[in-house]
Amino acid sequence: MMKLTFLGTGTSCGVPTIGCQCRTCTSSDPHDKRLRCSVLLETEQTRLLIDCGPDFRQQIMPHPFRRIDGILITHAHYDHMGGMDDIRPYCQFGEINVYADPIAREGMLQMLPYCFAEHRYPGVPAIQLHEILPHFPFTIGDMEIVPFQVMHHDLPILGYRIGSLAYITDMKTIAEEEIPYILGCDTLVVNALREKPHHSHQTLSEAVRFAQRIGARQTWLIHSSHDIGRHAEVNASLPANIQLAYDGQVVEI
Repeated sequence: MMKLTFLGTGTSCGVPTIGCQCRTCTSSDPHDKRLRCSVLLETEQTRLLIDCGPDFRQQIMPHPFRRIDGILITHAHYDHMGGMDDIRPYCQFGEINVYADPIAREGMLQMLPYCFAEHRYPGVPAIQLHEILPHFPFTIGDMEIVPFQVMHHDLPILGYRIGSLAYITDMKTIAEEEIPYILGCDTLVVNALREKPHHSHQTLSEAVRFAQRIGARQTWLIHSSHDIGRHAEVNASLPANIQLAYDGQVVEI
């Protein structure tokens, strides 16, 4: 059994968006408050993060303070890596193993050069950076992880298959040869930005069609902007097995 906690389900600006007075941003429903995208995966033995965005400190504070066995990076954009400096307290358990493809690895070296300097300043995060590639499985604790590739406009990024879970964020398109890595999953997590077309993110309609093609028992939609509308209203319009996730939601897999 694996526990999935949605630490954040919002897009790069978060919801509410600074300065916006739209119906979603002014909603009093806590489900309409969306921090930047990240999830926590836990078994009795292993604890992983997928992405570590700029809201990480706020997101992790309510959770027990114990070792993080690995951080899986989907891509090198700030809303998915901007919280890496805040992992410092967890380094008392040992180095933090971070897994990224070559593009994201290079992005991390540029974002956090002081963590990888020959003579590091005392107290900086102790990161062990591992380069991974699509379709090459690896194991962290009792979790086997299979990276696969999706396209964020023209940027190749990683999705992850972990047991019966498939996790995708920031996808616009996917090559046919990647679909077998997702088929058969019980739980699908995939991005749905808004209904209006976007050059690098799926719309809500595109995400629903993709979810129906994959045919998971349950699909949770993430990386949603304020333009998608209010949580309760959107979910009422969707099939019961394809729903918007919300910050703090816990799902057993």
